[in-house]
Amino acid sequence: MEKDIKIYNSLTGSKDTFIPINKETIGIYVCGPTVYSEVHLGNCRTFVFFDTLVRYFNFLGYKVRYVRNITDVGHLENDADEGEDKISKKARIEQLEPMEIAQKYSNDFHDVMKSFNALPPDIEPTATGHIIEQINMIEKIIDNGFGYVVNNSVYFNVNKYISQGYNYGELSGRQVDELIAGSRSLDGQSDKKSPNDFALWKKADSSHIMQWDSPWGKGFPGWHLECSAMSAKYLGSSFDIHGGGMDLKFPHHECEIAQGIGAGSTKPVNYWMHGNMLTLNGKRMSKTTGNTILPKELFSGNSPLLDKAFSPAVVRFFMMQSHYRGVLDFSNEALMASEKGYKKLMEALNNLTKFDHNQKDVDLPLSDKIQSICNSCYKNMKDDFNTPKVIANLFELVSIINSNRLNTIDSKTYSYLLNTMNGFIENVLGLELVGPENAHLTEELIKMVIKLRADAKTNKDYALSDKIRDQLTSLGITIKDGKDGTTFAVK
Repeated sequence: MEKDIKIYNSLTGSKDTFIPINKETIGIYVCGPTVYSEVHLGNCRTFVFFDTLVRYFNFLGYKVRYVRNITDVGHLENDADEGEDKISKKARIEQLEPMEIAQKYSNDFHDVMKSFNALPPDIEPTATGHIIEQINMIEKIIDNGFGYVVNNSVYFNVNKYISQGYNYGELSGRQVDELIAGSRSLDGQSDKKSPNDFALWKKADSSHIMQWDSPWGKGFPGWHLECSAMSAKYLGSSFDIHGGGMDLKFPHHECEIAQGIGAGSTKPVNYWMHGNMLTLNGKRMSKTTGNTILPKELFSGNSPLLDKAFSPAVVRFFMMQSHYRGVLDFSNEALMASEKGYKKLMEALNNLTKFDHNQKDVDLPLSDKIQSICNSCYKNMKDDFNTPKVIANLFELVSIINSNRLNTIDSKTYSYLLNTMNGFIENVLGLELVGPENAHLTEELIKMVIKLRADAKTNKDYALSDKIRDQLTSLGITIKDGKDGTTFAVK
């Protein structure tokens, strides 16, 4: 088992040696999506990275419990506990039940993650499914003197927390004086003892669709509370790694630390990890500002930002070419370059797996060089999961594979090369090995083409409909029309 993994810990501001609480088992919690709209590429970058993190620990032989939640209630329009619940707002606009909105966009999220070949989490709890756990946690916080009730709402007392010697702001590096100076005057602030206090439970008026009974009256839980309650339930009051996007560091994760300590007097997480943003037009991707691009637009090419469609594997590879803590700038040109690199990498792996190694005279310097590069793959991945350096190492190996000198290395080195290339490309980076004839085919693209065929049939353009069917058949895709729609299978 590897003992020298280094993780950049946002809590300490340094690369710390990773020491799991349990020797062979790792607990990981990642903040999942708020399911009120389609997940954009910036969101996907965070989830794809943490999928790679989980894959690497699995690759090293650890047993991982990976928990990623679904936020389906309690996330208001701003971080000051005011405004309308985002899911309720979307339900009102689309004239649907809130749970219809949550289910619709949860399904969309799962489809996108599947297209990126992301492993499903071991547990995917929802906020609405854990109201009891959240109420129980609030009661503990109140009993420990860190929570107070005002007008049927419950707030966390930040000043009391600080007076007990705890550092509110230790994760984000913010000072309380700065927070007070930067706070806004909002409706409901008068209920709080301090502008820094945050809601654990909010009273719901009659117009609020999503509400539950509680010891303090009908209401709904605060946004920060759900992750504290669910991570504690499935990973314990103290666990190894908590991840999320950089934008969650404050206030969400800062409040999680306070809640964990307030409920049990122990820090809930040993290693806090934060992925950086994906920029578009030089600005952070954001649902709020509309500066986003959706995965389906990438897969279909239906965007003015793109010259063509790109497969999910290429987009995943594009994300892996940048370190998770660095800003990644999206552009059509960058994706085009990634596509070339991806094809070159996968062709080399394909050739390597089919290569009939027949050792001749051993080239010791070449064998030593290959072993050294393979060692570097492990070394760089253990250094805060540096996927760009790992990919650079893999391309060094690609050059050797393409040099037609593999028969001059010994069988042990060949096996190490094969296991390293296959292990890191498929198992760690999550890039699927597919034949070049089908590399451009994705489930989303096939569905889109079938939809075009259905439209042609509706418009009684049977010639076009038959042409699409025949071309799909020639690509190894069989389609079957039924009363519930059209299904397909890829040979």
